[in-house]
Amino acid sequence: MDSLFTAIRSGDITIVIMLVISRAIVVFLCSPIHELCHGLAAYKLGDDTAKKSGRLTLNPFAHLDPIGTIMIFLFGIGYAKPVPINPLKFKDYRKGVALTALAGPLSNLAMAFVAAFISSAIDYFFKNSVAAQIIVLLFSLTAVINISLAVFNLLPIPPLDGSRIFAMILPDRLYEKYFRYERVIMIILMVLLFTGVLNPLLTFLNNIFSTFIFFIPNLIFGN
Repeated sequence: MDSLFTAIRSGDITIVIMLVISRAIVVFLCSPIHELCHGLAAYKLGDDTAKKSGRLTLNPFAHLDPIGTIMIFLFGIGYAKPVPINPLKFKDYRKGVALTALAGPLSNLAMAFVAAFISSAIDYFFKNSVAAQIIVLLFSLTAVINISLAVFNLLPIPPLDGSRIFAMILPDRLYEKYFRYERVIMIILMVLLFTGVLNPLLTFLNNIFSTFIFFIPNLIFGN
């Protein structure tokens, strides 16, 4: 992830503006929808904890975590306030946790597809408009950001959503052990992200998902 400080030092105002816009999209659009979908999935599966906590909303301020938000703007890596759930209210504990976790990344992929479709459509119909091309860039950026968020959250590493999905297939004797060192693993994960160790894997996965997300828009509009 690019640091905002690095962009500012480069003196390229365009890069700075695009970084700020992209991170504002994450904070005020992608993250709220992602967390809302977690809450809605849990509610549909019988857990009303998120609803009682006022988290079934698109209001971004209900989902913001102060430190996580600052990290997103400064470093491109951060987090929203997790939606509270009570797994004991699910009929099937593991299935409920897994489906609730899956709802977040799926919402990002859905947003990515919609953004990619709109971007391709505007580019097709208003190819010669400078203003339209700026909008195309913003929607393309939104699609790319959502794909990145989905890919990252689907990694089977605690505390990411993918770990909850992966845990559904684990034997009982391994289930608790898998999450026992969640805090330590989270610190290790952040170090790997900051040092760029995970970049090749994330880039590879992002390219695969991007190919599928942009396939239909590109097929329809011939971009």
